[in-house]
Amino acid sequence: MKHKSVLLDEVIKYLNIQGDGLYVDATVGYAGHSGEVLKRLNEKGFLFAFDQDTEAIKYSNDKLSEIGDNFIIIKSNFADMKKYIDKKVDGIMFDLGVSSPQLDEAERGFSFHKDAPLDMRMDKSNPLNAKIVVNEYSFDKLVDIFYRYGEEKYAKSIAKAIIDNRPINTTLELAEIIKNSVPISYRNKSHPARKVFQAIRIEVNHELDILENALKDAFDLLKVGGRLSVISFHSLEDKIVAHVFKELCSDDESAKKLPMVPDELKAKAKKIVKLTPSEEELGDNNRSRSSKLRVIERIR
Repeated sequence: MKHKSVLLDEVIKYLNIQGDGLYVDATVGYAGHSGEVLKRLNEKGFLFAFDQDTEAIKYSNDKLSEIGDNFIIIKSNFADMKKYIDKKVDGIMFDLGVSSPQLDEAERGFSFHKDAPLDMRMDKSNPLNAKIVVNEYSFDKLVDIFYRYGEEKYAKSIAKAIIDNRPINTTLELAEIIKNSVPISYRNKSHPARKVFQAIRIEVNHELDILENALKDAFDLLKVGGRLSVISFHSLEDKIVAHVFKELCSDDESAKKLPMVPDELKAKAKKIVKLTPSEEELGDNNRSRSSKLRVIERIR
């Protein structure tokens, strides 16, 4: 489990951590970011963390316990953040990528390079899994999620091939069907299963459905001066993050017609930074190649 968290140094730098502050890791994963935050807190500081993955929670609980005891990991989706936190906090971070151990454990079914049963659930109690999506969704529904969540231009031919080859039980079986349903020239650019696996994973875990509201809820929990940090890994996520952040960092639309902007219509946040990984990080962690970090600060 020794993998370097994506944009780790930058997240810690721009969260502007105060020793006695309250912080939230919305996606604790294997505690890469959480561990660094906890190291910087004193006995008055506290870390709330969320995850749906039982294995990740157990690992992270052990790892963080070696640093301190001023934390709690809550087994829940970050969409439920407001149910568990009833006080204002100094910083919140989201890392929207699938963690490396999830990808590396073949049996989880996230990887198109390793054979495993079709699964892709981050929360194993989720009744929906990849096998259901692949074997039970209609042609139109498959095309829709491949276009929307994978931005896959060969969505129709891939969906047809999937339906023609049902039942499909394993990841490598699915990857081979996808590969054989697209032109050879397209296969040579990158693995043709990448976008489709991404789309199925997003569908199974409802990732985009909940993201916009979760970001707004997180911002509501911030103190003035508190910061919200988000790492996204594909354009669909980043568009949602960028849209929410732009709204928060802009005066209300209705203020455009007024000679003076009243305080209640002024921007609620300011942009701190937008970053992509350095060349050094890309060398250390190939999975970071598509990542973007955006950070804003609450100003009222």
